[in-house]
Amino acid sequence: MLGAERPSRLVARDAGGKLARLALNENPFGPAPGVIDAIQREFSNLCRYTGEEFDVLVGLIAAREGVGREQVILGEILEPLGTYLSLQGGPGGEFIFSDPGYTALIDSAVAVGGRAIGVPLGAQMENDLPAIAAKVNARTRAVFLVNPHNPTGIVGDSEQLKNFARTTARHALVIVDEAYLEFADHFAQRTLADLVRAGENVIVFRTFAKVYGLAGLDIGYGLVPVPVAKALSAQGLNNPHLFNRLAVAASAASLKDTEYVGRVTSLVAREREQWFGLFRDMKLKFTPSSGNFVFFETGMPHAEFAAALLKDGVAVGRAFPPYDRWVRISIGLPEENAAARTAVRKLLATAV
Repeated sequence: MLGAERPSRLVARDAGGKLARLALNENPFGPAPGVIDAIQREFSNLCRYTGEEFDVLVGLIAAREGVGREQVILGEILEPLGTYLSLQGGPGGEFIFSDPGYTALIDSAVAVGGRAIGVPLGAQMENDLPAIAAKVNARTRAVFLVNPHNPTGIVGDSEQLKNFARTTARHALVIVDEAYLEFADHFAQRTLADLVRAGENVIVFRTFAKVYGLAGLDIGYGLVPVPVAKALSAQGLNNPHLFNRLAVAASAASLKDTEYVGRVTSLVAREREQWFGLFRDMKLKFTPSSGNFVFFETGMPHAEFAAALLKDGVAVGRAFPPYDRWVRISIGLPEENAAARTAVRKLLATAV
């Protein structure tokens, strides 16, 4: 694996304190209130396979995104998409991505014969679009971007990213993971969903696991060009029986609550600013993250820093080489963030 998210096997050693799990960019504020009700209503139906509920959710997504129902592929599709694209045309296809980053799609492509082409981040630790464009060639099967980037949280300039996607899509499929985009400002202007609607060779991926607080019922969806959607559907990805009916009900209820996302993102932004204040106060280098996490330089080897914070009851994100002296910390509940900032201040003040 090149670096897809996976839980740490470390366990906090404190005897009585509660572990602050700030490692996987979850939304600790939980799902919208109506989601809990929707899940409870499904308890009596757990003996039944998912059926028409699947179609309802697809319809809600299609209406929200302004695309045809046939362009919505439900599920956490990045890994099967990587497998499909890598197998299509045989081994040796190239998959370009920002390195370091989230690589679920890349890992699955490599597992069946694809080649991973990592492009270092730019000077501001952003997706380096000119450098990525320079790597595109006849062997390129897909370009995979995460916007905002993970782990830096840098959100791309809207017009630059859209121009890049339009140009690159003439040569290869462009896949943009927008898992964290709801946390950034001006979501409607930043999303590349309009390129999918315009018929460009672009896929946009979203997930209910982040801003909607459904990591425990993990489900997402892709907005996909019609030819690719037909191919994925032919492989059975859109079979309703494959889907957890609780996850489907929860996702549908999430979309119906039109105020929830705004409330959560405001809370996250407030907490994120308090982290930025700490970094400025301690004169630490950090990125202006737009995600539900922060990324900053500690001056210590990642393993040493993570182990020290774990002793104080705080679990942080994995290492992202070559940024071995940087760390990603997810935004948790206010009390968790306060405890984590206290632990960081104590540790780094001592280290200096």
